Amino acid sequence: MTQRKPEWLKINLVSGSELASFKELKQTMRSKTLHTVCEEAKCPNIHECWASGTATFMILGDICTRACRFCAVKTGLPTELDVAEPERVAEAAEQMRLKHVVVTSVARDDLADGGAQIFAETIKAIRRRLPFASVEVLIPDFMGNWDALKVVMDAKPDVLNHNIEAVRRMSDRVRARAKYDRTLELLKKAKEFQPTIPTKSSLMIGVGETIEEIIETMDDLRSVDVNIMTIGQYLQPTKKHLNVENYYHPDEFARLKEEGMKRGFSHVEAGPLVRSSYHAHEQASAAKETIAKAQ
Repeated sequence: MTQRKPEWLKINLVSGSELASFKELKQTMRSKTLHTVCEEAKCPNIHECWASGTATFMILGDICTRACRFCAVKTGLPTELDVAEPERVAEAAEQMRLKHVVVTSVARDDLADGGAQIFAETIKAIRRRLPFASVEVLIPDFMGNWDALKVVMDAKPDVLNHNIEAVRRMSDRVRARAKYDRTLELLKKAKEFQPTIPTKSSLMIGVGETIEEIIETMDDLRSVDVNIMTIGQYLQPTKKHLNVENYYHPDEFARLKEEGMKRGFSHVEAGPLVRSSYHAHEQASAAKETIAKAQ
């Protein structure tokens, strides 16, 4: 049965100068034939983030080789592999004068390295054009190919993000091909390759998990030294996707944030409309300060 959305999930639309900024950014993306996860995944924060000049670039095309039951991104057999894409992403980021650039991708299980080299080239291209900007990458699991992960880590992003998405019990039901323990292993390996680079992961709740399982997931992420955690409410993108089992109240998200901070995360972003890249710049700054103090 479809649950009615509670009052606190209403999204405020932008107008005036904010709407103009939104339209300008959208035109920039279209002119350079770039994709954003903001649009493809139907992010509820798209107007707020785009109006402030922030967007998450989605590289390696817009067709994913996986069909996760929560995700609105198109699935199928990709045909696109554009080696010039990294430079276009960097050009767009420079044109937008971004201070923090977030780059993600569809899963590309059809490629031997899962697209790792394109990620690395995108990081390098952004560095050339925006030397003072920080770069965050939100990567797939590369099917456990740690050589591919090392290619990305050797390019030295400022933040390495890989989402756990769901608690252990719900993981196989929610995600396609991705594995809970493989996610933890990837986050652990990332720290082994580059100990000073902050790692980050996101949990989507409202698909049938318990509070105890959410806290267990926090503990699992901290066991592999993850620095940043984001927690957001699952919203069903279409009737074909997983049903929402329950909506968490903002007070419950506030309590979850407290639990996360108690466990040693440098930053926890938790709220009904929080997504992985929401307030990403602030998250990265907090993590860097914490790691620097620990050195």
